[in-house]
Amino acid sequence: MKICIITDDNAGFKESEIKESNLKLLPMPIIIDGEAFYENRTITEEEFYDKLAKGADVRTSQPSPGVITNLWDETLKEFDAIIHIPMSSGLSQECATAKMLAEDYKGKVFVIDNHRISVTLKESVREALYLASNGKTPEEITEYLLNSAYKSTIYIMVDTLKYLKKGGRVSAAGALLGGALHIKPVLTILGEKLDAFFKAIGVKKAKSAMIEAIKKDVQTRFKYTEKENLIYQMAYTKDREAALEFRKEYAKSLGIKEEKIELDPLSLSIATHIGPGSLAVTVSETCRKQA
Repeated sequence: MKICIITDDNAGFKESEIKESNLKLLPMPIIIDGEAFYENRTITEEEFYDKLAKGADVRTSQPSPGVITNLWDETLKEFDAIIHIPMSSGLSQECATAKMLAEDYKGKVFVIDNHRISVTLKESVREALYLASNGKTPEEITEYLLNSAYKSTIYIMVDTLKYLKKGGRVSAAGALLGGALHIKPVLTILGEKLDAFFKAIGVKKAKSAMIEAIKKDVQTRFKYTEKENLIYQMAYTKDREAALEFRKEYAKSLGIKEEKIELDPLSLSIATHIGPGSLAVTVSETCRKQA
């Protein structure tokens, strides 16, 4: 059975990563001063952050139903079935829209609320591709992704909460963090909105708090997971040099090589809600054994 995996821009795949795989991306609109832009298509990362810094009205929107069904229809000309994995339903209405539309594609389109976002969503997509390549059916892939949805953790340090408050993507408890000078809020997410985790004074303490949180999760939540079935990832907004420096510290604390930690920029649709200067660390259980 030929299966195509579809996800949205939030997963952070590069064009070079999808040319040779059974993967398609659903573009996410970014609305800037009333005009729709698309990452790596009609706006660059530099242009986006320049507009954000200049105070443009920046927000996100879900793809229209027509865009989704057109992509599905074109895909089904070549494939037998589609596994559609959108960003977490707790952060976007895209999942609910896709589930409703999929009712007309019974047996052909499987929409999975994997409760993930960004690099953890990216790993779920890679798992789906791996399972499909190993002969698993859409039903088996769906069952696996639903069961593994919460076998992942994200901790994220944001420079300011103003973007999250504006977009409503942070819980009431999370919104209370920060505000004072030098306070760096550390947030976490398990499927729904970003929630409060730690209130750090300064970047150094915020980074230490995230590293210690990951180490604790490895020792507790993932206590019985084999090391080769754990994947460590990082993400950032705008400042890659700062992220590369932090990766060195993160890898040393975990006792692993730097190159074992995948580092990706957060998609612009996510950056819209958290702003520049953010850093995220993650650990996930995966069915793809790590070397």
